[in-house]
Amino acid sequence: MKRSMSRYIFIILPAVVLWAGCSKFNEINTNPNQTTQVTSAMLATNMILNVTRSSISNTKGFMQPYLLGKYLTWGEGQENLQYNRFGRASFDRILLLRNVTPMITAAQDEGQAKSYKALGHFIRAWQFFQTTMQVGDIPYSEAVKGESEDIIQPRYDTQKEVFLGIINELDSADMLFAQGTDFAGDPIFNGKTDNWRRLANGFQLHVLMNLYRKTADTDLDVIGRFKEIVANRPLLRTYEDNFALAYNATAGQNYPWSDVPAGSGNSFVKSNYTMLSATLIDPMKAMGDRRLFYYAKPSPVKIANGMQPDDWDAYLGAEPSDAFPDLQTMRVSKDYSDLNNRYVNLVNAEPVSVFSYQEQQFILAEATIRGWVTGTTAQSYYAAGITNAMKFTATYTPDVADYHHNMKIDDAYIAQYVTNNALTGSMQDQLKQIITQKYIAGFLQGSNYNAWYEQRRTGYPAFVLNSSTNLNTPTTQFPLRWLYPSNELSYNNKNLDQAIQRQFSGSDNVNAVMWILKD
Repeated sequence: MKRSMSRYIFIILPAVVLWAGCSKFNEINTNPNQTTQVTSAMLATNMILNVTRSSISNTKGFMQPYLLGKYLTWGEGQENLQYNRFGRASFDRILLLRNVTPMITAAQDEGQAKSYKALGHFIRAWQFFQTTMQVGDIPYSEAVKGESEDIIQPRYDTQKEVFLGIINELDSADMLFAQGTDFAGDPIFNGKTDNWRRLANGFQLHVLMNLYRKTADTDLDVIGRFKEIVANRPLLRTYEDNFALAYNATAGQNYPWSDVPAGSGNSFVKSNYTMLSATLIDPMKAMGDRRLFYYAKPSPVKIANGMQPDDWDAYLGAEPSDAFPDLQTMRVSKDYSDLNNRYVNLVNAEPVSVFSYQEQQFILAEATIRGWVTGTTAQSYYAAGITNAMKFTATYTPDVADYHHNMKIDDAYIAQYVTNNALTGSMQDQLKQIITQKYIAGFLQGSNYNAWYEQRRTGYPAFVLNSSTNLNTPTTQFPLRWLYPSNELSYNNKNLDQAIQRQFSGSDNVNAVMWILKD
């Protein structure tokens, strides 16, 4: 990790002031229209937007997680993530955490201090989780201590130690949000500590489910922790509790794929680079899932040949592992389904979640079929996940024929769909159903490579491994992780080398199996 530049700024600044004279320097360099003091609210806003808006990105960047998750293909050029080529990760997420202590220190009273401290724990847990999921062992206990303790080359904690830290931070977030007061600077929940507490607990269920191979580890106590949260703590209640970023018509705050107003310059939309995949479309057709008509638009070739927009067979997905020239031929033919026009035409198409109630319910369904929790059936959790995912889509879609193709989702349809697609069969059969529903609900939702992580964890949905197009080496397998950042090679090489030796016998490669993936 890079040496913090702020240390040098604070050293140099007093010399400049003495040289120029305090009053004259302040007079010349102070903007009367801007605050001269950073507040807890300002720092909170910056960090919350960093883990939402910055993660979600826009235009082409918005689509990258969904290329890796095989939701769609990209026609501008052969995309590395679509074809499973991984490069180096980044530890930039960790740098954000330098703002946690100043945010807490600047709090005006005890109640606010507890809430900002709770937020700090949550943001730390979130950032460390997303980072370790990419690479394995990372700096944790000594991270972000360049200014406070002069640690500019932090050691790498084991992935087990990182996960223990994440779990403990989320426990602290729950406790402190329960004791704190509503706080300023929150663009998602308007500072409501109850919402943040529910999010911290729901997210901890997600973290624990990623540790399902480690249930025998007494330090982690995965099942015991999971049961305690379900039994005693508040959780997300509906899709309205989603940790999601909403959009509006203000410049710079439009939906990431919107091309409104006209001339906004979203050339990716105009160039029709996207084709939805068979991985997404085929399961929806097989299950009679009307979200298909909200997510996609029909093939213009099928419509020209006499099919109607509400005909299931008018929707055709591309196989994302096909050779790029073959996909380009399909694109030129126009016989495929692209993104529904609502994603292009609406500046506020729908909020984009980075963690949702739907996901929480599917996690609870999986925990139930694994025997971790009892009292509520897996089917009940599963039905709630589907119901809220469908209601979310229907609620945020205007009643325009072009946006649902006259295949509207209503309560009666949802109830029938849940009955028709109820959980059945072996534990593995039910797991496949749960993850398939999580995958469909995650279309253009839940960024941060969630769909790919779930496929890596469970094997569902099944991605086609095409050795003739796979850009991983060897071509006969999918990669499992990113490489460590180049900055770490330059500035923290000794600690990095130790971590690579400890985990992967000295070889930092994309096929190495990290700790959470080992039985």
